[in-house]
Amino acid sequence: MFDFWIGPFYVGFFGVTTILFTVLGTALIFYAAAIGPTWNPWLISIEPPDLSYGLGLAPLAEGGFWQIITICAIGAFVSWALREAEICRKLGIGYHVPIAFGFAIFAYVSLVVIRPLLLGAWGHGFPYGIFSHLDWVSNTGYQYLHFHYNPVHMLAASLFFTTVLALALHGALVLSAVNPAEGEDVKSPEYEDTFFRDFIGYSVGTLGIHRLGLLLALNAGFWSAICIIISGPLWTRGWPEWWTWWLNLPIWS
Repeated sequence: MFDFWIGPFYVGFFGVTTILFTVLGTALIFYAAAIGPTWNPWLISIEPPDLSYGLGLAPLAEGGFWQIITICAIGAFVSWALREAEICRKLGIGYHVPIAFGFAIFAYVSLVVIRPLLLGAWGHGFPYGIFSHLDWVSNTGYQYLHFHYNPVHMLAASLFFTTVLALALHGALVLSAVNPAEGEDVKSPEYEDTFFRDFIGYSVGTLGIHRLGLLLALNAGFWSAICIIISGPLWTRGWPEWWTWWLNLPIWS
Protein backbone atom coordinates (compact mmCIF):
# COMPACT_ATOMS: atom_id res chain seq x y z
CA MET A 1 0.00 0.00 0.00
CA PHE A 2 1.06 3.60 -0.75
CA ASP A 3 3.98 2.34 -2.82
CA PHE A 4 4.74 5.65 -4.54
CA TRP A 5 6.89 8.78 -4.34
CA ILE A 6 5.98 12.42 -3.74
CA GLY A 7 8.82 14.21 -5.49
CA PRO A 8 12.04 12.72 -4.08
CA PHE A 9 10.30 11.28 -0.98
CA TYR A 10 9.20 7.66 -0.83
CA VAL A 11 5.85 7.37 0.97
CA GLY A 12 5.09 3.71 1.57
CA PHE A 13 2.72 2.20 4.13
CA PHE A 14 4.96 3.01 7.07
CA GLY A 15 5.43 6.57 5.84
CA VAL A 16 1.67 7.01 6.15
CA THR A 17 1.55 5.47 9.63
CA THR A 18 4.42 7.77 10.65
CA ILE A 19 2.43 10.80 9.53
CA LEU A 20 -0.74 9.60 11.28
CA PHE A 21 1.00 8.94 14.61
CA THR A 22 2.93 12.21 14.40
CA VAL A 23 -0.11 14.35 13.60
CA LEU A 24 -2.21 12.70 16.33
CA GLY A 25 0.53 12.97 18.95
CA THR A 26 1.28 16.61 18.10
CA ALA A 27 -2.42 17.48 18.15
CA LEU A 28 -2.75 15.90 21.60
CA ILE A 29 0.21 17.94 22.84
CA PHE A 30 -1.52 21.13 21.69
CA TYR A 31 -4.82 19.94 23.17
CA ALA A 32 -3.20 19.22 26.54
CA ALA A 33 -1.39 22.57 26.42
CA ALA A 34 -4.67 24.33 25.67
CA ILE A 35 -6.21 23.11 28.92
CA GLY A 36 -3.00 23.78 30.84
CA PRO A 37 -1.93 26.92 32.68
CA THR A 38 0.37 28.47 30.04
CA TRP A 39 1.23 28.84 26.37
CA ASN A 40 4.84 29.69 27.16
CA PRO A 41 6.73 27.10 25.04
CA TRP A 42 9.45 26.82 27.71
CA LEU A 43 6.92 25.98 30.43
CA ILE A 44 4.38 23.77 28.64
CA SER A 45 4.62 20.31 30.17
CA ILE A 46 2.69 17.09 29.60
CA GLU A 47 3.06 15.26 32.89
CA PRO A 48 2.96 11.47 33.36
CA PRO A 49 0.31 10.02 35.70
CA ASP A 50 0.73 10.25 39.44
CA LEU A 51 2.50 7.29 41.03
CA SER A 52 -0.78 6.33 42.70
CA TYR A 53 -2.15 5.18 39.31
CA GLY A 54 0.56 2.53 39.08
CA LEU A 55 0.52 0.85 35.69
CA GLY A 56 -3.15 1.61 35.09
CA LEU A 57 -4.82 4.10 32.79
CA ALA A 58 -5.21 7.64 34.07
CA PRO A 59 -7.79 10.32 33.20
CA LEU A 60 -6.71 12.51 30.29
CA ALA A 61 -5.97 15.60 32.35
CA GLU A 62 -4.14 13.57 35.02
CA GLY A 63 -1.63 11.74 32.85
CA GLY A 64 -3.83 10.15 30.21
CA PHE A 65 -2.56 12.60 27.62
CA TRP A 66 1.00 11.55 28.44
CA GLN A 67 0.12 7.88 28.01
CA ILE A 68 -1.54 8.36 24.60
CA ILE A 69 1.20 10.72 23.38
CA THR A 70 3.80 8.12 24.41
CA ILE A 71 1.98 5.47 22.34
CA CYS A 72 1.90 7.88 19.38
CA ALA A 73 5.61 8.66 19.77
CA ILE A 74 6.58 5.00 19.84
CA GLY A 75 4.30 4.33 16.87
CA ALA A 76 5.88 7.19 14.89
CA PHE A 77 9.46 6.18 15.74
CA VAL A 78 8.92 2.48 14.94
CA SER A 79 7.06 3.36 11.72
CA TRP A 80 9.98 5.57 10.64
CA ALA A 81 12.44 2.71 11.31
CA LEU A 82 10.27 0.31 9.29
CA ARG A 83 10.08 2.87 6.48
CA GLU A 84 13.88 2.98 6.51
CA ALA A 85 13.94 -0.82 6.31
CA GLU A 86 11.51 -0.74 3.39
CA ILE A 87 13.71 1.72 1.50
CA CYS A 88 16.79 -0.43 2.25
CA ARG A 89 14.99 -3.47 0.88
CA LYS A 90 14.05 -1.64 -2.32
CA LEU A 91 17.64 -0.44 -2.79
CA GLY A 92 19.13 -3.85 -2.03
CA ILE A 93 21.38 -2.49 0.74
CA GLY A 94 21.91 -3.62 4.32
CA TYR A 95 19.62 -2.72 7.20
CA HIS A 96 22.31 -0.88 9.15
CA VAL A 97 20.43 2.46 9.21
CA PRO A 98 17.11 1.17 10.66
CA ILE A 99 19.03 -1.02 13.12
CA ALA A 100 21.02 2.03 14.25
CA PHE A 101 17.83 4.06 14.63
CA GLY A 102 16.41 1.16 16.61
CA PHE A 103 19.03 1.81 19.30
CA ALA A 104 17.78 5.40 19.58
CA ILE A 105 14.21 4.10 19.88
CA PHE A 106 15.38 1.71 22.60
CA ALA A 107 16.91 4.61 24.53
CA TYR A 108 13.56 6.46 24.48
CA VAL A 109 11.48 3.37 25.28
CA SER A 110 13.78 2.55 28.19
CA LEU A 111 12.81 5.87 29.82
CA VAL A 112 9.05 5.85 29.25
CA VAL A 113 8.21 2.13 29.16
CA ILE A 114 10.89 -0.27 30.41
CA ARG A 115 11.99 1.57 33.58
CA PRO A 116 8.43 2.58 34.60
CA LEU A 117 7.32 -1.03 34.10
CA LEU A 118 10.16 -2.31 36.29
CA LEU A 119 9.36 0.30 38.96
CA GLY A 120 5.62 -0.40 38.82
CA ALA A 121 4.23 3.01 37.79
CA TRP A 122 4.02 5.10 34.62
CA GLY A 123 4.71 8.10 36.82
CA HIS A 124 8.41 7.24 36.72
CA GLY A 125 8.54 8.35 33.07
CA PHE A 126 9.78 11.81 32.23
CA PRO A 127 7.39 14.70 31.42
CA TYR A 128 7.14 16.13 27.90
CA GLY A 129 8.32 19.69 28.29
CA ILE A 130 11.52 21.64 27.91
CA PHE A 131 12.24 22.85 31.44
CA SER A 132 10.18 20.12 33.11
CA HIS A 133 12.10 17.31 31.46
CA LEU A 134 15.41 18.97 32.38
CA ASP A 135 14.16 19.22 35.97
CA TRP A 136 13.26 15.52 35.83
CA VAL A 137 16.79 14.65 34.71
CA SER A 138 18.29 16.74 37.52
CA ASN A 139 15.95 15.39 40.20
CA THR A 140 16.42 11.79 39.11
CA GLY A 141 20.18 12.26 39.27
CA TYR A 142 19.99 13.66 42.80
CA GLN A 143 17.89 10.69 43.91
CA TYR A 144 21.08 8.66 43.55
CA LEU A 145 23.22 11.33 45.24
CA HIS A 146 25.76 11.67 42.41
CA PHE A 147 24.51 10.02 39.25
CA HIS A 148 27.87 10.51 37.56
CA TYR A 149 29.24 7.78 39.85
CA ASN A 150 27.00 5.29 38.02
CA PRO A 151 29.64 3.06 36.35
CA VAL A 152 27.47 2.44 33.28
CA HIS A 153 26.89 6.19 32.96
CA MET A 154 30.68 6.57 32.98
CA LEU A 155 30.93 4.02 30.18
CA ALA A 156 28.20 5.70 28.12
CA ALA A 157 29.69 9.18 28.54
CA SER A 158 33.12 7.89 27.54
CA LEU A 159 31.63 6.31 24.43
CA PHE A 160 29.83 9.54 23.49
CA PHE A 161 33.09 11.50 23.78
CA THR A 162 34.94 8.83 21.78
CA THR A 163 32.23 8.89 19.10
CA VAL A 164 32.72 12.64 18.70
CA LEU A 165 36.49 12.18 18.52
CA ALA A 166 36.22 9.43 15.89
CA LEU A 167 33.76 11.42 13.77
CA ALA A 168 35.90 14.57 13.99
CA LEU A 169 39.05 12.65 13.00
CA HIS A 170 37.27 10.89 10.15
CA GLY A 171 35.58 14.04 8.82
CA ALA A 172 38.77 16.07 9.06
CA LEU A 173 40.77 13.39 7.26
CA VAL A 174 38.29 13.06 4.39
CA LEU A 175 38.04 16.82 3.93
CA SER A 176 41.81 17.19 3.97
CA ALA A 177 42.10 14.55 1.23
CA VAL A 178 39.18 15.31 -1.11
CA ASN A 179 38.93 19.08 -0.69
CA PRO A 180 42.42 20.26 -1.71
CA ALA A 181 43.55 23.77 -2.45
CA GLU A 182 42.86 25.12 -5.91
CA GLY A 183 45.13 23.53 -8.49
CA GLU A 184 46.02 20.49 -6.37
CA ASP A 185 44.89 16.93 -7.03
CA VAL A 186 42.33 15.13 -4.93
CA LYS A 187 44.12 12.58 -2.76
CA SER A 188 43.17 8.90 -2.66
CA PRO A 189 42.41 6.64 0.33
CA GLU A 190 46.04 5.51 0.25
CA TYR A 191 47.02 9.00 1.42
CA GLU A 192 44.45 8.81 4.24
CA ASP A 193 45.75 5.42 5.37
CA THR A 194 49.32 6.64 5.23
CA PHE A 195 48.48 9.66 7.39
CA PHE A 196 47.18 7.53 10.23
CA ARG A 197 49.96 5.00 9.88
CA ASP A 198 52.44 7.86 10.30
CA PHE A 199 50.33 9.50 13.02
CA ILE A 200 49.45 6.60 15.35
CA GLY A 201 51.12 3.65 13.63
CA TYR A 202 47.91 2.04 12.32
CA SER A 203 45.03 2.86 9.97
CA VAL A 204 41.70 1.11 10.40
CA GLY A 205 40.88 1.75 6.73
CA THR A 206 38.01 3.37 4.87
CA LEU A 207 35.50 0.60 5.62
CA GLY A 208 36.86 0.02 9.10
CA ILE A 209 36.35 3.61 10.26
CA HIS A 210 32.66 3.41 9.40
CA ARG A 211 32.33 0.12 11.25
CA LEU A 212 34.14 1.67 14.21
CA GLY A 213 31.97 4.81 14.12
CA LEU A 214 28.78 2.74 14.02
CA LEU A 215 30.00 0.51 16.85
CA LEU A 216 30.92 3.48 19.04
CA ALA A 217 27.65 5.32 18.41
CA LEU A 218 25.42 2.29 19.00
CA ASN A 219 27.23 1.44 22.22
CA ALA A 220 26.96 5.04 23.44
CA GLY A 221 23.18 4.97 22.98
CA PHE A 222 22.78 1.44 24.34
CA TRP A 223 24.75 1.92 27.56
CA SER A 224 23.16 5.31 28.20
CA ALA A 225 19.83 3.49 28.23
CA ILE A 226 21.15 0.72 30.48
CA CYS A 227 22.55 3.23 33.00
CA ILE A 228 19.07 4.60 33.76
CA ILE A 229 17.29 1.23 33.57
CA ILE A 230 19.43 -0.15 36.40
CA SER A 231 18.93 3.01 38.51
CA GLY A 232 15.96 2.13 40.67
CA PRO A 233 15.05 -1.40 39.56
CA LEU A 234 18.52 -2.80 40.40
CA TRP A 235 20.21 -0.10 42.52
CA THR A 236 18.29 2.09 44.95
CA ARG A 237 21.06 3.73 46.98
CA GLY A 238 23.44 6.54 46.10
CA TRP A 239 25.76 5.58 43.28
CA PRO A 240 28.94 6.63 45.18
CA GLU A 241 28.07 3.85 47.63
CA TRP A 242 28.40 1.29 44.83
CA TRP A 243 32.13 1.90 44.79
CA THR A 244 32.62 0.58 48.34
CA TRP A 245 33.53 -2.76 46.76
CA TRP A 246 36.81 -1.12 45.78
CA LEU A 247 37.60 -0.17 49.38
CA ASN A 248 36.69 -3.68 50.52
CA LEU A 249 39.20 -5.42 48.28
CA PRO A 250 41.58 -7.60 50.33
CA ILE A 251 44.62 -5.85 48.84
CA TRP A 252 43.98 -2.80 51.05
CA SER A 253 44.09 -4.86 54.24
